[in-house]
Amino acid sequence: MARTQAVEFKGADGQTLAARLEWPEGPVRAFALFAHCFSCSKDSHAATRIARRLAGQGFAVLRFDFTGLGGSDGDFANTNFSSNIEDLEAAARYLEAEHEGPSLLVGHSLGGAAVLVAAARIGSVKAVASLGAPADAAHVTAMFSEDVAEIRETGEAEVSLAGRPFRIRKQFLDDVDGHRVEEAVRALDLPVLIAHSPIDQTVGIENASRLFRAARHPKSYVSLDHADHLINDPRDAAYIGDVIGAWAGRYAIEAAGYPAPEARQGESVTVAETGGGKFQNYVLAGDHASYADEPASVGGQDTGPSPYQYLAAALGACTSMTLRMYAEHKGLPLERVSVTLHHEKGHADDCEACAEGQERKVDIIERTLTLEGDLSDEQRERLLEIADKCPVHRTLNAPVVIRTQLSAPAHTEHDG
Repeated sequence: MARTQAVEFKGADGQTLAARLEWPEGPVRAFALFAHCFSCSKDSHAATRIARRLAGQGFAVLRFDFTGLGGSDGDFANTNFSSNIEDLEAAARYLEAEHEGPSLLVGHSLGGAAVLVAAARIGSVKAVASLGAPADAAHVTAMFSEDVAEIRETGEAEVSLAGRPFRIRKQFLDDVDGHRVEEAVRALDLPVLIAHSPIDQTVGIENASRLFRAARHPKSYVSLDHADHLINDPRDAAYIGDVIGAWAGRYAIEAAGYPAPEARQGESVTVAETGGGKFQNYVLAGDHASYADEPASVGGQDTGPSPYQYLAAALGACTSMTLRMYAEHKGLPLERVSVTLHHEKGHADDCEACAEGQERKVDIIERTLTLEGDLSDEQRERLLEIADKCPVHRTLNAPVVIRTQLSAPAHTEHDG
């Protein structure tokens, strides 16, 4: 299951911005940024559901509150479309400093317009997707059109957006008037996906037509069919998350350089650094992916089991499976097995290899079995004996030969 991590970073004006980083269950195949809609937050239904759907496809997705919104510091009245773009750039710098720069930008409504403009300013971006985005930033003023005259005359006014009060100042109007999203898309030399609902009552479908015509190839259009502007239906969010993930896989994921599932080899295990932290590695075992890491106390990020925890897990899993096979074969009423293990370095009293009088620390794995079921004492004792016969237990107790070699250097296009 994906894991959500609360983080924060400094925005364009030095304000602390609240964010959540959605981590995939397995290795990170690429990093992505999600920009929420105007007056929304990182915790909107669309932002949360789409980000988690993308995490299910291997993306680590950062969704954050723009300055003055949600949990972020700052005064919303002092912000504008330009500051949103600068906040996106700050978010990208945060990812680059802590992990790696985002390969994918995704934005909803005015956030979609913002990512289309910001994409050219963030060097790591390989693909950008917009959802219900306007072709001009000034389109957002339609949400409070009855207040525009007052704002221009008095300099500011309190407006109602989605039932909540917001203070809008004249500088906001002047700023959005100066941005032409359509022109930014026309100059953008990146793959673009435009997603829009034909029944969107907030940002009309004609905006998608303008953006799609302006975009260069490769470009894609996805109809959100019956979705409302805020993408409130979980099924719509799941659909667009899956589509963006599949589409971006051609561009953002390949650029990240992580091995695709079809490259995995049978029963072999591949462990390689992710670049996302000092010790974080991805572990590919056949078709299964996970993380290996160290705890924060020794400089890791604690995003996965440590190497010794994996070792203990291998012994525990093998023990449980061996007991289950034996119980099934003998017809024992064993309902459930659980194994708890603890590894440490210590002085083993039964260490035959230790010279008398010489202190020598050995690896000790304490293994505790919990056997549920209507078992007799004799059956429990026999299962205890069988536990020591599991293949991994035997491997750990036997001499093990580990042969290490270097792989052949990768050939470049200049090699003969």
